[in-house]
Amino acid sequence: MEGKEQGLRERFLKIYADIPLNLRKEIILVLENEPISWNVAFVEVTNKTHKSTIILKKLNELRII
Repeated sequence: MEGKEQGLRERFLKIYADIPLNLRKEIILVLENEPISWNVAFVEVTNKTHKSTIILKKLNELRII
């Protein structure tokens, strides 16, 4: 799973880098009744938190990354 998660992390970071700054505040996911924007997801993913694993999985399922 670690290899797949790393692949998702890399895809997320590539997509995030191409998103215009003003769109990074947009909500892309609701997780545990909390809105997750691109910026929030970026912080979670770069810090490799437990939430980042869930965020990456959900974004992949939604075909956002």
